Amino acid sequence: MDVPEIAADALAALNAEYEAMPPVAAMRIRAVAFDGERLRLLAPLANNVNDKGCAFGGSLASIMTLAGWGLAVLELRVAGLAAEVYVADSQIRYLAPLYDELRAEAGLVADQDWPAILQCLRQRGRARLNVHAQVNDAGGRAVATLEARFALIAPAGD
Repeated sequence: MDVPEIAADALAALNAEYEAMPPVAAMRIRAVAFDGERLRLLAPLANNVNDKGCAFGGSLASIMTLAGWGLAVLELRVAGLAAEVYVADSQIRYLAPLYDELRAEAGLVADQDWPAILQCLRQRGRARLNVHAQVNDAGGRAVATLEARFALIAPAGD
């Protein structure tokens, strides 16, 4: 299967997973686009607002982390592999307040290679990947960035 064939079904399945997590459901995060390399998520400001009327920092961190997690989940589905995906560590930078809808996008960092990551998972039953995510304002300016490392762990017996 190529990405366009599975994108709509994969996004629907990913959104069902997000909705099954109560904190994520409360944030109303939804996956809206996946092109095989980047995943884009949206969430309304009204569900993620702080006392100053802008996006809550924890919501910015969450949507970027969930974009990275979702990217890994979708890439595994495209490859036909099963693995649990865990965030191992991350670094976040808050650059400006956001008074608009949360728009997050995640992709692998430049030196990462999906085929090599997937081969490592097949051979060793575990792999790591590094993701860059960011939230942009309506004008496309980054308001927060995240660099995160995720662990992929194949189910026991695979």
